[in-house]
Amino acid sequence: MTTPFQTLINRYACQTKNDYVNAIHEVIQEIALIGFSRGKFFEVASFYGGTALRILYGLDRFSEDLDFSLLTPDKNFKLDPYFPYLEEEFNGFGINVKIDKKIKNPPSQVLSAFLKTNTLETFFLIDVPETERKKIAGQEQLKIKFEIDIDPPPDFETEYKFLLTPIPHSVRSYTLSDLYAGKMCALLFREWKVRVKGRDWYDFIWFVAKGVRLNLAHLEARMRQSGHWTSSHRLNQEVFIGLLKEKIEHVCYEMAKNDIISFVKDPRKVEIWSKEFFLSLIPRILYY
Repeated sequence: MTTPFQTLINRYACQTKNDYVNAIHEVIQEIALIGFSRGKFFEVASFYGGTALRILYGLDRFSEDLDFSLLTPDKNFKLDPYFPYLEEEFNGFGINVKIDKKIKNPPSQVLSAFLKTNTLETFFLIDVPETERKKIAGQEQLKIKFEIDIDPPPDFETEYKFLLTPIPHSVRSYTLSDLYAGKMCALLFREWKVRVKGRDWYDFIWFVAKGVRLNLAHLEARMRQSGHWTSSHRLNQEVFIGLLKEKIEHVCYEMAKNDIISFVKDPRKVEIWSKEFFLSLIPRILYY
């Protein structure tokens, strides 16, 4: 008998271990959003980041984490009251998950927790072929980090999106223009010691191709909060373009490709990546 969880996985026509891991990640993300919705989480918070782009707006790559932001700053906000709603939803789908809250010392403006489930156990649950199950170590865990910014920068707007799967529910999200601003802030200033986040660059292409307008005001607010913009003047297109050109000049595109390759179905989509390619996108950026 096919379980509801297996039915959701069957949408992906998985063939390889990586296909199954990506599909399980995404279905678990979808179930978690239902739990948050039932717990009235979206009355005080909004979904953003790459997974929001994927699930709500049709971005054609998989994503790992669930990122949220409070609507207004609240240093006393707690994630724990929402855990029972998440656990109830996963129990309803027959999935064993553990939720671990990350304790940060010193305290951070971003609260973090992890959803964990045994990968092999989940593979058996959805009847993954034995050839792919053999590639999993017995104690291997599938982890999804979820984070919430409890001191969000201003100048953003949200909207409710209505989803039909796994069951009808609604999720509050940043608008596309503000998601674009958040992505460009990450692309420009994310600090990685050993790798480049190719996912940022992939999403940049997606925003340009979709003709989404970039909210410079929200980008400026994020930059001021992070200390990357301290001028008394407003951030304008000319300054932004200068920062972006500087970043494009110094990216290792082979590292960027290696980061994104396991999250896309067709690796040929990134073959063209180069300094010249990304510079060619700059005149196509739209603003408001």
